[in-house]
Amino acid sequence: MEKEKRPMPVCEIMGVQIAVTDMEKTVRCLEEHLDAWRGEYICVANVHTTVTAYEDPAYRAVQNGALLALPDGGPLSQYSRRKGFAEAARVTGPDLMKRLLRESAEKHYRHYFYGSTPETLALLRQKLEEAYPGAVIAGMESPPFRALTPEEDAEAVARINAARPDFVWVGLGAPKQERWMAAHQGRVQALMLGVGAAFDYEAGNIRRAPQWMQRCSLEWLYRLLQDPKRLFKRYFVTNTKFLWWTLRH
Repeated sequence: MEKEKRPMPVCEIMGVQIAVTDMEKTVRCLEEHLDAWRGEYICVANVHTTVTAYEDPAYRAVQNGALLALPDGGPLSQYSRRKGFAEAARVTGPDLMKRLLRESAEKHYRHYFYGSTPETLALLRQKLEEAYPGAVIAGMESPPFRALTPEEDAEAVARINAARPDFVWVGLGAPKQERWMAAHQGRVQALMLGVGAAFDYEAGNIRRAPQWMQRCSLEWLYRLLQDPKRLFKRYFVTNTKFLWWTLRH
């Protein structure tokens, strides 16, 4: 998407156009443009996805092809502020999903959840119905952990569109979820948002970091302590590369 068409100012970080925004601006922007943005997608960027995009031109094109790449990671909004964007704030995927779910009773939003496991989706449905009365769960789908055939993919798109959602929350994990959204741009007739671990947070599978750790940009450390075997290499390598890049810039 060309810069002049972007709905918000951006700060370029490692080649990725990171939106300069905050939660209130983001929510109001989505509300205002929802119908016009059907078929488009929004990425939720952090240090890991930004470093991955820096090193992978195809993935960088996916990130920059989104309507917005929101600064989920605290270091991204911090860097934007250092570059003169005083209003830049963190907008996390889990918090954005919570906010739009809370507003659903009044705004009559319909939500579709694509990703994770059937067990997690069952828990998620139960938790959402308890926590967000009035939010319409238009559908939930756990795709197989393999590439879909063209026929299977077409059937999945047909199911999503038949449910008439406003938002399709995609929880496939990065970078898979962003690539999925880009591949379905214009085919899925709703606004797609890749939100990573938000399904697990809402279902209660993973605990979120305390607020003080979130404010101090230490949520990554909290997640690392919960799952060190899987996340150590990701966080150690990408955080080191990001720190080195920011020191040079």
